[in-house]
Amino acid sequence: MKPHAIVIGSGFGGLAAAVRLGARGYRVTVLEKLDAPGGRAYVYREAGYTFDAGPTIITAPYLFEELWQVSGRRMADDVTVKALDPFYEVRFDDGQIFKYTADLAQMRAQIAAIEPADVPGFERFLEASKTIFATAFAELADQPFHELSTLFAAAPDLLRLGGHRSVYSEVSRFFKSEKLRLLFSFHPLLIGGNPFTTTAYYCLIAHLERTYGVHYAEGGMGALVRGIVGLVEQHGGTIRCNTGVDKILVENGRAVGVQLEDGSRLEADVVVSNADAATTYQKLLRDHPRRRWTDAKLARASYSMSLFVWYFGTSRRYDDVYHHMMVLGPRYKALLDDIFIRKHLADDFSLYLHRPTASDASLAPPGHDAFYVLAPVPNLLSGTDWREHAEPYRAAVQRRLEETVLPGLGAALTVSKMLTPIDFRDRLSSVNGAAFALEPKLFQSAWFRPHNKSEELDRLYLVGAGTHPGAGLPGVVSSAKILDEIVPDPSVIAARR
Repeated sequence: MKPHAIVIGSGFGGLAAAVRLGARGYRVTVLEKLDAPGGRAYVYREAGYTFDAGPTIITAPYLFEELWQVSGRRMADDVTVKALDPFYEVRFDDGQIFKYTADLAQMRAQIAAIEPADVPGFERFLEASKTIFATAFAELADQPFHELSTLFAAAPDLLRLGGHRSVYSEVSRFFKSEKLRLLFSFHPLLIGGNPFTTTAYYCLIAHLERTYGVHYAEGGMGALVRGIVGLVEQHGGTIRCNTGVDKILVENGRAVGVQLEDGSRLEADVVVSNADAATTYQKLLRDHPRRRWTDAKLARASYSMSLFVWYFGTSRRYDDVYHHMMVLGPRYKALLDDIFIRKHLADDFSLYLHRPTASDASLAPPGHDAFYVLAPVPNLLSGTDWREHAEPYRAAVQRRLEETVLPGLGAALTVSKMLTPIDFRDRLSSVNGAAFALEPKLFQSAWFRPHNKSEELDRLYLVGAGTHPGAGLPGVVSSAKILDEIVPDPSVIAARR
């Protein structure tokens, strides 16, 4: 028998890990507590509508292409990924629309219309983003960071890149206009970070988008999930849904398998957790004494914000609404302070509106549209009772959309479903209902983040948003690539049996 690897969770990080381990010769079993694979990339289907539950933007398709390459196949044979341009549209609170595009001339013209003096700053910002990307992502994102020597070796470059500054502070060096500072600093919100506290390394996202583009998968992100599941199965791997894990089994300081929620046990030579990192240590290793990631340390950690997501269908099409759209509110820093610092559910909000039927009409019945709208909200440390607040909050979001980009929405609604911080806690097993695990601050990044190679047990490994390099599709898929460097070759495991 081949050495056995168990992967806990079937998010993109877990599925990518399963493909890579299978390609190397492991017999892989993926355990998923939901009724279908995908984790946060779950798919809801109702009345002819298809709703991606979580991620919607593919910014580094080559990372997915690599999964097909290690499997001896071509991604294009299974999944169609198409580029979007503009990447997204941003609607400021005063009604001005900014088209964030790959066309540099158009970008310069739009910036000049807001603040002519900031056009040279834009050019310098692109260069700074490129420089940060070359080190913080291209060199380090797929490299293990579990040894202090790695941190010390990278420290001079990381200091030179201004990691002690926040994204907003870095952006403010190049732009005078507050509108443009907002426009070029909001990206950390896409991976759970506060632009005013997230390390400036995340300014690399601008270069990542500009270099590799912003893409979508035909048929929705579920089509990409199904394609990767096919790769897992090609290597002989198994996906077991409706199979929750109760704890990781430990013998002599080594992970040796898992106990399922039904009480049964599965043995393994290697265990990979794609579960929330804090949940992995607090719950799945609750009976094991921990040296670093103790309950007390995890309680002191800073967690990302959560999300309120409303999925809805309409009986008409809104053809003037773009595929990806940011509908910004009247406040920026004050709203983020409410979300991240005061943990107060505010009356106003900034929204991300996703209309996939702008590019793929198959996701809704003919003549209809499928949407989801997302609002960053405080995690459950706010004490908000979402059982009471969910519907009033949804109604407020609906009013805002009707006033801005979706007139007549109430009369056109056909289906409706909500996801709140409670779902992130109970359905997705995220501590405090945090949507993106630990907040990506400087001292919760790289070596300071839970390591891909667990500090607590031999042969326990972590992938996904809560470990290095962090949240977002490029981050979680890169975390799986790191396993190639730190998980022993199966022949070595077999020889030690």
